[in-house]
Amino acid sequence: MRRHIAPLLALAVLATLPTACKKQIDTAQFKAAINNSYAGKHECLWPEPIKMPAEADPAKDDRTRDFDALTDAGLLARAPEEKKRFLIGSKQVNLYDLSDKGHTAWTPDASNPGYGNFCFGHFNVTAITAAVPNDATNPTQYTVTYQYEVEGIPGWANTPESRRAFPKIAKDTSIQSATATLVKDSNGGWVVQPSTPQSEPPVRP
Repeated sequence: MRRHIAPLLALAVLATLPTACKKQIDTAQFKAAINNSYAGKHECLWPEPIKMPAEADPAKDDRTRDFDALTDAGLLARAPEEKKRFLIGSKQVNLYDLSDKGHTAWTPDASNPGYGNFCFGHFNVTAITAAVPNDATNPTQYTVTYQYEVEGIPGWANTPESRRAFPKIAKDTSIQSATATLVKDSNGGWVVQPSTPQSEPPVRP
């Protein structure tokens, strides 16, 4: 009986070796790699830079609500302006320009003078919720699911007026989930694979 038990115990020990020796992945490295991919990039109000000063027709222009909210937040100054129209008189519009406070919060577009955006924070990964190797026999590439939030929110972005006018502020400042593909680099660290589009959050300069 003992002759049968000994080989069985040896097999049981060998069967546990791959699990016992399996290297645990340091998810902190994944977290750092994803944060590095967002370094120097910020979340902004508009998907593309806009021109300032700007005029808007309160009766027709959807941007009026956005501009009025930013005026209430102290970033824009609003002034009525009469715009002449050929043969049919004139109409009243609002002229918006950066206030003193707005100049300090404005991110100019270096390639387009007069254009820019209001940016309100940067993305930060708060947790890695899953990390699955794309090839279990060669774990040098992982599909990583993570949670993130926007940090560094300025006071003007937290006003009720700004949040009503720009629902994306409330969305981006809540905890959300996204997915990225991470690849091991030549130094043994991890980088986000640039050829694989990531889920939200969007990356904007």
